[in-house]
Amino acid sequence: MPALLRPRMSDWTIVVPVLAVLLLLVTWNRELPGLLVAAVALLLAGAVLAAVHHAEVVAHKVGEPYGSLVLAVAVTVIEVALIVTLMISGGDKTQALARDTVFAAVMITCNGILGLSLLLGALRRRVAVFNPEGTGGALATVATLATLSLVVPTFTTSKTGPEFSPAQLAFAAVASLALYGLFVMVQTGRHRDYFLPVTSDGSVPDADGDGHADPPSTRTAVTSVVLLLVALVAVVGDAKTVSPTIEAGVAAANLPQSFVGVVIALLVLLPETLAAARAARRDRVQISLNLALGSAMASIGLTIPAIALASIWLDGPLLLGLAGTQLTLLALTVVTGVLTVVPGRATVLQGGVHLVLLAAFVFLAASP
Repeated sequence: MPALLRPRMSDWTIVVPVLAVLLLLVTWNRELPGLLVAAVALLLAGAVLAAVHHAEVVAHKVGEPYGSLVLAVAVTVIEVALIVTLMISGGDKTQALARDTVFAAVMITCNGILGLSLLLGALRRRVAVFNPEGTGGALATVATLATLSLVVPTFTTSKTGPEFSPAQLAFAAVASLALYGLFVMVQTGRHRDYFLPVTSDGSVPDADGDGHADPPSTRTAVTSVVLLLVALVAVVGDAKTVSPTIEAGVAAANLPQSFVGVVIALLVLLPETLAAARAARRDRVQISLNLALGSAMASIGLTIPAIALASIWLDGPLLLGLAGTQLTLLALTVVTGVLTVVPGRATVLQGGVHLVLLAAFVFLAASP
């Protein structure tokens, strides 16, 4: 666990998420003037910071790797609900929404969050140290899920275009849930030690020997769980509220419409990014990698089954297969990730390589 001061909730971490949700209820599905958009954006930023705070309180109570799992799954469940809602109400323009969102999440987590964590960890003590067994297993699961859900549809022949037949989609959904469930069992059960922070000699540090305060009370932890969910609802909902402004800005800049999904994904993943960065600065790189790869895994493992179920009510094709440029970036990310993870140690070079891959993804999304 990252070193924490004695867990206590400041007034703003309670007030800001509540205000953000109240403003969300007032502004939902309405066209907003510029001043109100600015207010929503300000509360969105505050909700992100509050979410990170409450996630750390909960994580300090339950310990690792459960703490990383709480934030990753909570954000992903709400994100999936947003995707399905938009697909049901969005018509033809959302046919590729799930693919674009999931792919953006994979690139942001596996290159952005992972690269930033390695960079911060290496800057702290020259070499970032983590557990290759747990991190390697997580990366292998992400690569398998991404290939089955986003690569295979490009090459299947049952349907015209990059989409699954109903039977293929059902198989992908069941396989995604099975793999994600198996990983969670391994992470929290018989191989839990593979996902705990390690020292430079490969041993697991004493959680009570690094300046930790006592864990928060059960009442405080439960309150933080509730406020974490409130903050995450506010983050995702307010991101959708400001999306028309983002769309207008993207159109004014002559960027592709799909770039809106990248911007919204960046906003939604801010809580995990900040939590991972804080853990890396506290020399807990393994926790950062748990967050990065766990978020990527949850994004695929929960989104694909959700849209498979939603496809019963959706009209039109569901485009899941990636195009050539996206396939190249995904393949390069997997290969680079393997080379980064296998040694169990990384320098600023590996962190920089992954951040450059993220920059390439964002640039090519803006200029395909």
